[in-house]
Amino acid sequence: MNPLSRRSFLGASLAGFSSSHLLGQDTSKSSEPEKFVDPTRKPIDDYAFNPATLFLTWHTDPTTTMDIQWIGTTGETADTKISYRRATAPATAPATAPATVPATANISGLGAAIGGMATGLAMQGPRWTVVPTLPRPYTGTDFKVFRAELTGLTPNADYEFTIGKSSPTWRFRTMPAKATNAISFISGGDVGVNAHAVANNIQAARQDPMFCVIGGDLGYDNGKSADISIAFIRNYSRHMVGKNGRLIPMVVCIGNHEVAGGYNQPREKAPFFFALFDGMFADASYATLDFGDYLSLVMLDTGHIASIGGEQTDWLEKTLAARKDHPNLFVVNHVPAYPSFRVADPTKEKPGAGTANRKHWVPLFDKYRVPVVLEHHDHTFKRTRPMLNSVYDANGVQYLGDGSWGRLRSPVKAEKLDYLATVSEDYHLSLHRIQGQERYHLALDENGRVMDVARSGQRTTSAVRVKMDG
Repeated sequence: MNPLSRRSFLGASLAGFSSSHLLGQDTSKSSEPEKFVDPTRKPIDDYAFNPATLFLTWHTDPTTTMDIQWIGTTGETADTKISYRRATAPATAPATAPATVPATANISGLGAAIGGMATGLAMQGPRWTVVPTLPRPYTGTDFKVFRAELTGLTPNADYEFTIGKSSPTWRFRTMPAKATNAISFISGGDVGVNAHAVANNIQAARQDPMFCVIGGDLGYDNGKSADISIAFIRNYSRHMVGKNGRLIPMVVCIGNHEVAGGYNQPREKAPFFFALFDGMFADASYATLDFGDYLSLVMLDTGHIASIGGEQTDWLEKTLAARKDHPNLFVVNHVPAYPSFRVADPTKEKPGAGTANRKHWVPLFDKYRVPVVLEHHDHTFKRTRPMLNSVYDANGVQYLGDGSWGRLRSPVKAEKLDYLATVSEDYHLSLHRIQGQERYHLALDENGRVMDVARSGQRTTSAVRVKMDG
């Protein structure tokens, strides 16, 4: 990418984003993230119950719901109910102690007036709604996964919640109903639990994204190690906190290192993945998450539990056809169709090589003009040229990846693979920003350095207009 294009991109296209915040270039500070401090409340470590594995995710509409989860033991706290309400203006305002308000209680007319989420108005702000958590087995361990789904929330609104009566107060934000303002999110994959993974967690949080997409190989538990699975969640919980203490939701797809045996295994071989994410993947190991009518994430299984061909491909075609008019659609899968470390050999059908992706899925991506496919697994950074029919086409599909959040390999040189636009051996994550009819994609290394910038234009049913800076 030439310097003029980068200056133009950073100076004009992202007006309103300070470059130091956007690029995470605050490298003079400690590697520890800045902790949100509320001077009106006691230190967060002083609370009797403060689970180190608390995180947020979704399995239905992100504009009106939120899933709150943590891993713990029965009896760890006497009260596991979630109390939540609309946040009371500034994040530093003192919180009213949660009242025990039945989730079914109502005061006529007030529900609609405050967005349908609370049961009335307390003296110091909205009253708290209380919902139970559902403890589920964390397979093969004495731990449980505690989960509560909050529904009927107001889009684009800040909420605060507590667990029982002896926890801190945490915050989250629902997604907007319409993409009238810019939408930003982080993606990456192949994370692990090492120091590089933590460094990228910190960089990701500094971008203050609305959510984070992880394309498989979360902690590398291999379907066997609960300790590693928990360590991954603990790292995410500690570091993935945005502005004003807002917890950043996580959306995932499955990779080979979630599964004992890696490929072509039954569902029970990925016990920790499905214990945590069976909300989205209740019926299959692939799913779709729709953000209103402005964004869709299609999360695929590259042969770990479900076969790539057959039923999953049939589902994929129906899914893409149903969303052909959505302006922004991202496909997320683990094994890349266009690898940057492995050789894309069409004669080899072995799992993990991407051959089946190219045979069954790439023609559908071409047909329905998927703008961007997020790929992982190879432990490098790559961006392909826009591709149609496996060759360069300015109106083609762009493949970004390749999963080096916390794992690294030496890639093939870009000039040796004609589909590669750029590739490098760096730990990285990607920041995606949807702004009107444009999509911007920044690759950042673990120190916040901008490695690459790309821009993709408006999606249409007849073509994807792709503009590349570089």
